[in-house]
Amino acid sequence: MRMSAEQRVPATQQVVWEALNDPEVLRRSIPGCESVKRVGDNELAAAVTAKIGPVKARFNGKIILGDIDPPNGYRLAGEGDGGAAGFAKGAATVTLEADGDTTKLKYEVEATVGGKLAQIGSRLVDAAARKMADDFFSRFNDIVSVGAAPLSEVAPESAPEPPSETGRGLPTVVWASGLIVVVGLLLFLLS
Repeated sequence: MRMSAEQRVPATQQVVWEALNDPEVLRRSIPGCESVKRVGDNELAAAVTAKIGPVKARFNGKIILGDIDPPNGYRLAGEGDGGAAGFAKGAATVTLEADGDTTKLKYEVEATVGGKLAQIGSRLVDAAARKMADDFFSRFNDIVSVGAAPLSEVAPESAPEPPSETGRGLPTVVWASGLIVVVGLLLFLLS
């Protein structure tokens, strides 16, 4: 699976960079995310519950950051395991470009899936991946645009909580992923 897109984020490049490297911001931005933890200088671990078509599973994944160029972007490699539901692995490139008081975030994801996820069809997986990416960016934008204050000054309770999953057909996810880390998380959950 390949996916690329560009998003305009209503915050400065530095704020967006900090948010993409903040496990708590990522946890709150990814639908179904239970945890995102930094397990090394350039490595994150995450747990996400996602439903894609008839397949619902808890994915545990690992993301490794490389080619780090603050605050312009990085490359991510990741893999996720959903047990009997299957697995996903792949890579993503995230680039940030300042555009006045906003930031253009571009990402390219290339991923593969196996197990039940591979059996449900690429159309359904692609649609779920795009929905997950849309949900992620909606939440991420809400968090980073809170008064455009530096994230270190935004108390967790003052940043908006993501909307509830109730009533949604696809409680989408990854990162994978992204991402990011946005794309990386999208990557291991959606590929």
